[in-house]
Amino acid sequence: MLDDSIKTQLQAYFERITQPIELIASLDDRPASAEMRDLLSEIAAIAPAKITARFDGQDARRPSFQITRAGADMGMRFAAIPMGHEFTSLLLALLWAGGHPPKVEADVIEQIQAIEGDFVFETYMSLTCHNCPDVVQALNLMAMLNPRIRHVAIDGGLFQQEIEERQIMGVPAVYLNGQMFSSGRMELPEILAKIDTGAAARDAAKLSTKAPFDVLVVGAGPAGAAAAIYAARKGIRTGIVAERFGGQTLDTLGIENFISVPETEGPKFAAALEAHVRVYDVDIMANQKVDQLVPAAQPGGYATVKLSNGAELKSRTVIVATGARWRNVNVPGEQAYKTKGVAYCPHCDGPLFKGKRVAVIGGGNSGVEAAIDLAGVVAHVTLVEFADQLKADAVLVNKLKSLPNVEIHVSAQTTEITGDGQKVNGLKYKDRVSGEEHTVALEGVFVQIGLVPNSEFLKGTLELSKFGEIVVDAKCHTSVPGVYGAGDVTTVPYKQIIIATGEGAKAALSAFDHLIRTPAPQA
Repeated sequence: MLDDSIKTQLQAYFERITQPIELIASLDDRPASAEMRDLLSEIAAIAPAKITARFDGQDARRPSFQITRAGADMGMRFAAIPMGHEFTSLLLALLWAGGHPPKVEADVIEQIQAIEGDFVFETYMSLTCHNCPDVVQALNLMAMLNPRIRHVAIDGGLFQQEIEERQIMGVPAVYLNGQMFSSGRMELPEILAKIDTGAAARDAAKLSTKAPFDVLVVGAGPAGAAAAIYAARKGIRTGIVAERFGGQTLDTLGIENFISVPETEGPKFAAALEAHVRVYDVDIMANQKVDQLVPAAQPGGYATVKLSNGAELKSRTVIVATGARWRNVNVPGEQAYKTKGVAYCPHCDGPLFKGKRVAVIGGGNSGVEAAIDLAGVVAHVTLVEFADQLKADAVLVNKLKSLPNVEIHVSAQTTEITGDGQKVNGLKYKDRVSGEEHTVALEGVFVQIGLVPNSEFLKGTLELSKFGEIVVDAKCHTSVPGVYGAGDVTTVPYKQIIIATGEGAKAALSAFDHLIRTPAPQA
């Protein structure tokens, strides 16, 4: 299963293993079990002195395999053949079990090891999901560090009966002790915050002791990362606070128009952003939600950024680069059936609808690209567009129209997403020309109708456009002196990664210009 180049790479990685590992598989007669046996045998053969493969496991979920340190009982298990996006998860689990230290702060490791209680996590994922590895790796790490935590990563394609029984329509879907725990992308601090109830208060107390910043960037997507880098290079005290590093790029599969990088994937791009920021002296405060911005009381004073955990950060200047999020279609049934047939990421959730009927709402580039991708997986795609023609690029529209299992409806207003109380079973739309109502029977609906700026916390503080965007001038100034805006959250036209990075750099330069022209507050 592994080609020679991958084996060579693994051999180099396995040099880092310092303690023997056991791979213990529980197999059945399915072809997938034979594939799993082959994969584990090949891995063991690369480093036979360090890795042993056994096929006498007694786990009820088959095929599956445990990764554990010899003589121990670590709770890391894959009910999957972890290739594709999950191959990195497999490699990390092997290295961790083999004694290679994880790249996690010491206080986080101590927090995980101190968690009390018994936790059994089950993560349903797909091998094409680029959001799933973060969840799988976080929970594997917790299971490796704490013997009372167990985790199994389950490929929904291999265990379709479980997917049907639990009516899972979106990945990653995490169960804890048999109950739904979370759906969608989560990072390690978010998971810890949900099970370690005292973490938020401890974090708030720690953050509130930080000295004031010269520049505080809110948001860590392309605009926020660029702003932090440009500010830090000026030698001034710089901080960046955000819910997640990478922003929307984490939900983007292919990036092919960032100049000098012919092709990359969103999560890789996000990781590169963070790595670049960490080159400089930037105080990174990730997994933090900002609730309020309080401008400085007088010119040259400190603005206050209030976090949802109660912490307060102060800074002479603030750059808001909070980006945008997927727009909801806002019809009956959308909220009720989220993760139960209503989805927003065709790359992540598309494989769960294999052989089924789905609709895509939206005829722009995102909608048409989603429909094209889904057409190769599902039985039939119905694309519904409000305008009288598709707005996507001509080459995409021509490709879509060439597909035999796609039906297109323009001048079509979605009025409801219907379901049986458990999952989606249809979509209703009105023909805007004739007024006629139509119902399409299907199992999934993918919403692709654009973005909403993440600016709700700024209402009444900064001037916003009628669309909720921060109004900025050519130098990223907002309506409040000392506060700047950058990227997709602002009125800057064309929401593109490369434009966001340029705006972030511009905002940092404007902030620096403000600092050198404004007297510092008196101590």
